[in-house]
Amino acid sequence: MKGSVDGFRDECGVFAIYGHSEASNLAYLGLYALQHRGQESAGIATSDGRDIHCFKSMGHVADIFTPSVISELPGDTAIGHTRYSTAGDTVLLNAQPFSVACNKGRIAVAHNGNITNALELRQDLEREGSIFQASSDTEVVLHLVARSRERTLSGALRDALLQLEGAFSLVFLAQNRIIVARDPYGFRPLAMGRLVQPDGRVAHVFASETCAFDLIDAEYVGDVEPGEMVCVGPEGMTRERYTPARKRSQCVFEHVYFSRPDSIVFGRSVQESRENLGRLLARESPVDADVVVPVPDSGVAAALGYADESGIPFRQALIRNHYVGRTFIEPSQAIRDFGVKLKLNPIRHLIEGKRVILVDDSIVRGTTSKKIVRMVRNAGAREVHMRVSCPPTISPCFYGVDTPSKGELIAANNSIEEIRAFVEADTLAYLSLPALHRAVRDDKGEYCYSCYTGDYPTKLVQIEEMVGVGTRR
Repeated sequence: MKGSVDGFRDECGVFAIYGHSEASNLAYLGLYALQHRGQESAGIATSDGRDIHCFKSMGHVADIFTPSVISELPGDTAIGHTRYSTAGDTVLLNAQPFSVACNKGRIAVAHNGNITNALELRQDLEREGSIFQASSDTEVVLHLVARSRERTLSGALRDALLQLEGAFSLVFLAQNRIIVARDPYGFRPLAMGRLVQPDGRVAHVFASETCAFDLIDAEYVGDVEPGEMVCVGPEGMTRERYTPARKRSQCVFEHVYFSRPDSIVFGRSVQESRENLGRLLARESPVDADVVVPVPDSGVAAALGYADESGIPFRQALIRNHYVGRTFIEPSQAIRDFGVKLKLNPIRHLIEGKRVILVDDSIVRGTTSKKIVRMVRNAGAREVHMRVSCPPTISPCFYGVDTPSKGELIAANNSIEEIRAFVEADTLAYLSLPALHRAVRDDKGEYCYSCYTGDYPTKLVQIEEMVGVGTRR
């Protein structure tokens, strides 16, 4: 996890490249840059023009893709995926890309998002004889493509996309081409880039975030549009709308938390958005204090903005251990708040005797926030004032973010004063929803705020939320 450890899970990251002799190596580097979006599993599929080669495993990108593994992934075209599950079990069978041989040839697919009607589609396909190996919603896409009566791969994919509901940024690999697509609402990001090679040839690149382009010296040229399908093959690049775009619903949480601050997401600097969040938070909820301290890592940019606007000194007084794995040996002697101490440690002389403003990107269940407040007090803080750079999270996400159920979300069931008392802060304040709009410059109403409002853009989710039935598996 890259940010506060209070309940949100990182989503998936996708990468695709066409027309480069080192496609597998560049896909590995792209996934390395996107590692923050998911640490459960990773995979790369490549095409050498004749066959598709695929390797995937549980774990981190750098551990999976050794030089010997990369050497077994030939070709000038590749797609990659790094995963944290939002639908499906945590097993290798659900690792992506998925690769199959069917009547459209050998194909592979990777996907970021959550297909809200996947269970319904899967049941229909199973009734018609389809056999599924995994529990991930992405496998449904492959079955829809394979069963399509369209003769071309792009036609079959178009046919499949029109049956999907929910959020998806999808990368598709065939023997001699890649095809990428976004859902008509544009929930999840998908950036386009170009990489000029020494011989003058241009490789086309796609990724969830532009930080993947920076690592391989690719130039960001724009985004795949909502409802758009882009095909890159021997004939060049073609772009088409496979369906009319709906009212844009770009996930605002990409700017609040998910994305790396050095990325451009939805055409906008993430760092700029986060500093704006902090500045607006300082204007709305000032407090007389001595230091502004971020909860690392995702609270840092907002804390910088808060400090800059308030004139209160910024201090990196909580140090994050970036090398904590999924498992560790816990001492037999009980140590209070051991899990948080393993990941964060205070610098006592920066806190002792001070009135501290603690800035975090969100409070989900509240349990980790309480432990961090307690840690800061134990380091000698006179006062701890908590400031959150987004509105209260009151509803689960159905579009690719693994949030708890409504019953587990502290802000869905408690007042701000009750939350303050629970986390043991002297004061607590959240950013307002209008300020969040301003921070990301959402003048046209193009972002999704459903986790803060309970107002979902898609009809299927609206119905299921009312009856209390979720689609995530």
